[in-house]
Amino acid sequence: MKRKFPESFIWATGTSSYQVEGAAFADGKGLSIWDEFVQRPGVIVDDQNAHVTCDQYHHYKEDVQLMKNLGLKGYRFSMCWSRVLPSGRGEINHKGLDYYKNLCDELLNNGIEPYMTFYHWDLPLALQKDFGGWESTQTIMYYGEYVDKISNELAGRVKNFFTFNEFLACADVGYGMGLIAPGLKLEAKRLNQVRHNLLVAHGTGLQVLRSTVPSAKVTIAENPFFMMPVADKTEHVEAAKKAFREVNAHFLTAIMEGKYLDCYLEKEKWNAPQFTDDEMKLISQPMDMLGLNLYYGKQVKADPNSENGYMIFESHRDQPTGIADFYFEPSSMYWGCRIANELWHPKEILISENGMLANDRIDADGNVYDSYRITHLRCYLGSLARALEEGIPVNGYFHWSLLDNFEWHHGYRPRFGLFHVNFQTQKRTPKLSAEWYQDTIKYGRIS
Repeated sequence: MKRKFPESFIWATGTSSYQVEGAAFADGKGLSIWDEFVQRPGVIVDDQNAHVTCDQYHHYKEDVQLMKNLGLKGYRFSMCWSRVLPSGRGEINHKGLDYYKNLCDELLNNGIEPYMTFYHWDLPLALQKDFGGWESTQTIMYYGEYVDKISNELAGRVKNFFTFNEFLACADVGYGMGLIAPGLKLEAKRLNQVRHNLLVAHGTGLQVLRSTVPSAKVTIAENPFFMMPVADKTEHVEAAKKAFREVNAHFLTAIMEGKYLDCYLEKEKWNAPQFTDDEMKLISQPMDMLGLNLYYGKQVKADPNSENGYMIFESHRDQPTGIADFYFEPSSMYWGCRIANELWHPKEILISENGMLANDRIDADGNVYDSYRITHLRCYLGSLARALEEGIPVNGYFHWSLLDNFEWHHGYRPRFGLFHVNFQTQKRTPKLSAEWYQDTIKYGRIS
């Protein structure tokens, strides 16, 4: 059978620091906003925390062997800012930094390329308390210093960097809805400024990396609202492209085009963020690839009678959802890549996250039979294969996630991993999906 995925395709998985590392107070690590947030009663399901979680801080060698056995070519992880700079600024905590150096060395020694994310939602608590976190330009400045110090330290080990993971969650869920750290519910004008400040921080980090590691490839891992046409007809495809561009005007479109669309500014009016032309130039510096965290999309139809020319269908009431409302829309994989490619022509696209949550459990025989995750993978990767067949430059797929872990405000109930984790014993058990993914990687085709 012919390979659907080329030999060079990057098969990978991902995790984030707060969700898997544990060792929350070890070796000089400072507190993050999550260390404070989880202490508030009722904000996390079952009042759980990630003080230990998967304890990858002490089990990273074991986890790298799991990756090697799968045949992975890449591992996307994030750095805990307060582990390496306990107050978010000042002198490096070298014990904390050594953990990441050792992790990278272990990955490289086993033929796995490190893909590092500088910020995956765990801001040093000191920056939140002293400056208001991402409401402040001081935090942007310290983020730039953090990227500068760490990229210099990791030069030669890491060649691929993500500046940020998911602006939407950082801003809207953390500073607007209050569901994740820092747990604020800001008014629209202040929230829009947080959104803008995050983009400026991305641009600042990218600019720093161009200087410190000129050969590095830099991107974001963004989860825009994906739009797909109700039918593959020109009018609906164009409507979906227009909707994708406009609905994501405050994040992805601003980065890719260097401007805020008039529709966004007119909608926000006096609540629009304050910005300068120089900031927009900084935000829109060319990236080496485009990272898309892609789970589902919404259908769009052309509608000449509407003000914007399209109609977006919200999720259907009879459509099955998971604990975190992740919908099953495999065709969004193809359409997300195609529309992003047609709008902005990125040099390279990475699926920086894709996966599904479930209430996985170990059966009496000691195995986890997550056939539903295999169905999910088969359908989404089939959709991705279509994108590759049409010449869309998708070069990698990072399954979310390697391990069951602390799923933010949902605690430990939803499980995303290819490996089941017993959080009391730290035993890792491969699920049936891990075997399926291993075969897919080995043969480059979908069984």
